Amino acid sequence: SNQLSSSLMVKDASQVLLSACLSCDGCLSEEDSLKISKQSLEEVERILELNQRCDVSKHKVLVASVCPQSLPFFAVKFGVDVTEAAHKLSGFLKTLGVKFVFDTTLAAGFSILESQKEFIQRYRRRNQDAHALPMFTSSCPGWIRYAERVLGSLVTPHICTARSPQQIMGCLVKDYFSKQQKLSPEKVYHVVIAPCFDKKVEAVREEFYNSLLETRDVDCVLTSGEIYYLMEQRKVSVEELDSVPLDQVLGEAGDEALVRHDGRGSEGFLEHIFKHAAKELFGLDIHEITYRTLRNRDFQEVTLERDGETLLQFAAVYGFRNIQTLVHRMRKGRVPYHLVEVLSCPGGCLSGRGQAESESGGRVDKALVQQMEEAYSSLPVRLPEVNPALHILYQDWLQGHDSSRAGKLLHTKYRDESQIHTQPPHMQW
Repeated sequence: SNQLSSSLMVKDASQVLLSACLSCDGCLSEEDSLKISKQSLEEVERILELNQRCDVSKHKVLVASVCPQSLPFFAVKFGVDVTEAAHKLSGFLKTLGVKFVFDTTLAAGFSILESQKEFIQRYRRRNQDAHALPMFTSSCPGWIRYAERVLGSLVTPHICTARSPQQIMGCLVKDYFSKQQKLSPEKVYHVVIAPCFDKKVEAVREEFYNSLLETRDVDCVLTSGEIYYLMEQRKVSVEELDSVPLDQVLGEAGDEALVRHDGRGSEGFLEHIFKHAAKELFGLDIHEITYRTLRNRDFQEVTLERDGETLLQFAAVYGFRNIQTLVHRMRKGRVPYHLVEVLSCPGGCLSGRGQAESESGGRVDKALVQQMEEAYSSLPVRLPEVNPALHILYQDWLQGHDSSRAGKLLHTKYRDESQIHTQPPHMQW
């Protein structure tokens, strides 16, 4: 099943195959495909219907967590600002029967703080450990799947072990929030709304499944486009929707204003880690980050210099063509970077195929993406370090910043599966 259709067998196979890697699905087992097919609107509607029909003891409490990169899509579609779009979306989800609606910024805060900490540790052991640097970010499931299935040990030891915001949100909902609500985790049905189809693949990874309770941290991922389609199907008018503030994992609904993290429309791992490392390792306060465009807008460098000496060199590498360039350099041992933020979508998460495709399908709607970028950048930035909720949760939920519990719930492992999924000869990179 790993053979791609013959229409892709062109002279420069590597390029097409690389960009087709994620749409091929050849490396998904039948079991995986079955699990992913359950992540659909039909499945969510089935759960909602069951709640109306069956007795209370069998009810599931529906929780929806919305990625910050999905909110600008709804803002543009509804013709309102991002905060109002979040409230309208929350209003819509609650009319369906969803009990709690969160945004995942809090979970992203954990992911950023853990990634910062891991980068410092890797930097400090770089001379003893050949795999310490470069560190690759780990929140993009398309990149992770490609790294594990195709690249294997060339890159897997370099991938940051911090869980992605989505999966930390899964833990927060199923481990912390369900206890606060006095619910057993399997009584909670957790839906994540994301800009990207690959997040469905991430949700079914084995390590995010509790076999004892038969419950997944994230039960279902729906894309922004799927939710919007549901609204259209139900002929919902935005004007008539109630504006309902988002719920908070800690505190009362509506307490918090919507904020975003640094960065250009993704979760800003590069910028946060860069500023943190500059301060922690070299005592330098960095306020503005200057990107230097190399090959194109999706391959950019950020450098920290002092007295003519390069102290840190980071890169943002988005889209498979640029990832391919990075991999070639890695094979030759010519990657000068300490950290690379890798995302498989050109343009980053706002351009995820679950929300940025044009009506006719296939192509990214550039005008829509530009409007989403403007909407996203209008949100105020807040550093996770100054978010009091994170510090409270580190103590109350995780028993401290460096506890074994924090290590277990906020981190994961990556596997080298490149030998198991042997590539046909034309797919050797």
